[in-house]
Amino acid sequence: MDKFTKLTGVAAPMPLINIDTDMIIPKMFLKTIKRSGLGKNLFDEMRFDGEGNEIADFVLNQPSYRNAEILVAGDNFGCGSSREHAPWALLDFGIRCVISTSFADIFFNNCFKNGILPIVLPQEDVDKLMDDAQRGANATITVDLENQTITGPDGGEIAFEVDAFRKHCLLNGLDDIGLTMEKAASIDAFEAKASQARPWV
Repeated sequence: MDKFTKLTGVAAPMPLINIDTDMIIPKMFLKTIKRSGLGKNLFDEMRFDGEGNEIADFVLNQPSYRNAEILVAGDNFGCGSSREHAPWALLDFGIRCVISTSFADIFFNNCFKNGILPIVLPQEDVDKLMDDAQRGANATITVDLENQTITGPDGGEIAFEVDAFRKHCLLNGLDDIGLTMEKAASIDAFEAKASQARPWV
């Protein structure tokens, strides 16, 4: 997966609480096992009407936020079913960071495994970033994972916490497969030794 080091991008405000995974990517789009192509259906029932036309007042349909890379969201983001398609859809759309006061555990873990940084902050910090995000195209926020800081459009800085191991994985672009491949030499040596000891296997 792509490394996450420092991200500077437009932040879109989504103050709704309890945005569940079915809202993020509705169930009818779960037939694929590919990680690509889901971005066009991200928040499908909020972005489009019954005829497939864009709903103009939905935040990601507004010109200022079409290329947003950061979401500032309400409490309990990613609740509901455990579908990994939810972070796939966010990533395919271009979202690399979601900021909220809390996340559902499975969604939170799936984000890290797919190169998305979920950041948990106190309500007052989220409120400040939500206000910043409502500036439209001027809502540029910088998320610095190495230094664990968020810098707002006015230069104000907010510190955030992140698990050291997950931080290492994001900084180095390591998903579960990547972590395993770091041990490729040891795995190959073990397999070679096992093959000699048990040639009949």
